Amino acid sequence: MNIVVVTGTGTGVGKTVTTAALAACALRAGQRVAVVKPVQTGVRAGEPGDLAEVRRLTGLTDLHEYARYAEPLAPATAARRLGESGPDLAELAGRIATLLDRDLVIIEGAGGALVRFNDQDEGICELVSALRELVRSPDSDGLTPRFQVVLVTGAGLGALHDAAASAAALASWSLGPDSLVVGDWPAEPRLAERCNLVDLAGYGGAPVRGVLPHGAGALGQAAFAELATAGLTPTLGGALNAPDFIRAHAVPPPRNERPR
Repeated sequence: MNIVVVTGTGTGVGKTVTTAALAACALRAGQRVAVVKPVQTGVRAGEPGDLAEVRRLTGLTDLHEYARYAEPLAPATAARRLGESGPDLAELAGRIATLLDRDLVIIEGAGGALVRFNDQDEGICELVSALRELVRSPDSDGLTPRFQVVLVTGAGLGALHDAAASAAALASWSLGPDSLVVGDWPAEPRLAERCNLVDLAGYGGAPVRGVLPHGAGALGQAAFAELATAGLTPTLGGALNAPDFIRAHAVPPPRNERPR
């Protein structure tokens, strides 16, 4: 089985749409899929969060949220404002480990890769590291899941820096990233987006293996499943030829014309 960790270069880059796209492709392939949102912020109890969006886009019901804070802040900050320390990541890892009888478990982080979940300065890297150690311990049930880390990024100005900084943080924990996904590709990409699409792999230290268009989250389930397949490469369960997509959107260098 596989564990796919979806984290991002920041907030609003398309992590939830990417999570749903990965789930949609796996469901189409007949896999048993669970999606985990360890920490949700920005929604009150009873309000729909990111997992509700995954359910709406895919129909998946095997969804798990473990901690929630109403204020739209980093989890550690939101917890501190309530006088709390934030979630215990060892406990969260243990809860995720109970899902490993599925074919695929997708874990969606909160905010960017460097965001802290608790007052121990722990975040998605520490959580995944704890889970990795747990499932490989002598007390585990023998399952040896394969971990993949997907870094979701923007494509506009600033995307290269953010991808490089996030990738460096993940690499320091031996967490890849393994793949980059552009989570919100504009309908009419400008010069910056088109140039960055070419350069992202060099900055992020991983191939671009997904490009999901702006507005994908507004689709119904059938249309979204088609889009997910078209927007992710076979490595991530889809059919996108990423090199062809990048070549088609690349901008030729300007001609060096001498003034007359």
